[in-house]
Amino acid sequence: MGILDKIGDVSKGVSDKTKSMSEVSNLKRKILYEEERIVEIFTDIGKKYYKNPNEDPANLKLLCDDIDTRRRRIKKMRFELNGIRGYKVCPKCDAEVNERFQFCGRCGARLPEVEDDDFMSLEANDYYTESSNQFFNADSNKTL
Repeated sequence: MGILDKIGDVSKGVSDKTKSMSEVSNLKRKILYEEERIVEIFTDIGKKYYKNPNEDPANLKLLCDDIDTRRRRIKKMRFELNGIRGYKVCPKCDAEVNERFQFCGRCGARLPEVEDDDFMSLEANDYYTESSNQFFNADSNKTL
């Protein structure tokens, strides 16, 4: 192998790494946008209910459906992000497992695939990032 071949291989590796980093950055930005939009929709729901507690629930349902659609987008983007990084996250125990495996090495659960029928179903832990989880898991029963 000549020196030019080695240089070509190195430059291809750097190019692939740069592309991967760009994809990761774009996915993170999109996830952040969706999370911020969800917080805005929750705020809109609260304002609508506060102004008119007797409002038709169907109007609020549309906003809730929008939240669920965005949650599904986030779930898919996180799956893609983990794929770029080379792993999947176990839905049962949250372990990071090499993407080549079909089952979790810690708990034995089947690892999800985007093509699965139930992949886009929402679970309680599908919500948001850690910081926004603190917001949504806040104790709403506290007295002022």
